[in-house]
Amino acid sequence: MNNQGLSPETLYSSIAEVIRQARQQVRLVVNRQMVQACWHTGRLIVEQEQQGQQRAGYGKQQLKQLSERLQAEFGKGFDVGSLRNMRQFYLAFPKHYTLRSVFSWSHYRTLMRIENPAARQWYADEAADENWSIRALERRISTLYYERLLASKDKSIVEQEAQEKTGPLQDDPKQYLRDPYILDFLNLQDKTWQESDLEQGIISNLQQFLLEQGKGFAFCFKTENEINPTAYKEPSHDQTASP
Repeated sequence: MNNQGLSPETLYSSIAEVIRQARQQVRLVVNRQMVQACWHTGRLIVEQEQQGQQRAGYGKQQLKQLSERLQAEFGKGFDVGSLRNMRQFYLAFPKHYTLRSVFSWSHYRTLMRIENPAARQWYADEAADENWSIRALERRISTLYYERLLASKDKSIVEQEAQEKTGPLQDDPKQYLRDPYILDFLNLQDKTWQESDLEQGIISNLQQFLLEQGKGFAFCFKTENEINPTAYKEPSHDQTASP
């Protein structure tokens, strides 16, 4: 690409946009793969505990042993509490095709704690349609937004208030780099991370995770005028993913 005719400001803006899009792609891939892995982990635990019996329980000792083995290989993101959350996730969202790529694991951890299935589905639909951040979702649930809408004759007042209160709670694009669930899941060490090191650590660990799963995915970001809209692709037989 010939940037000879670009002003310093235009050059900066173009490069900044490439970086923003690349980070967004990394974020989407991390969220999607983490949610998928958590759902399938929960499914396997539920299938094992049931074994054809609706109310059979998976013993605490067995879950503890499973957790210890997983933590030894994959890190502390798979302690007993995390495995129970994954189990609950599958029970709350048993249909795989209903999973939404726009949601992070934190979104699902919040949604699955809503006991009323109708309310849970409503919050999921609204959060996806309106692109709520996790903080906006948590606030609307804690202030009984769904229940207040049902009980209100003039719903516009409730909607306007909610918009005013949650408008400032949009995600900081950098916050996903500091999400403790993502750091635990990818087994990134506890330390003070520089942002560039942390992002590279996420990419490297995610690539290794995908390769261990037999996916053979490789990241391919196009650093020209636009980012490649595909966050990953399958490499050819004579090509392997590079960190």
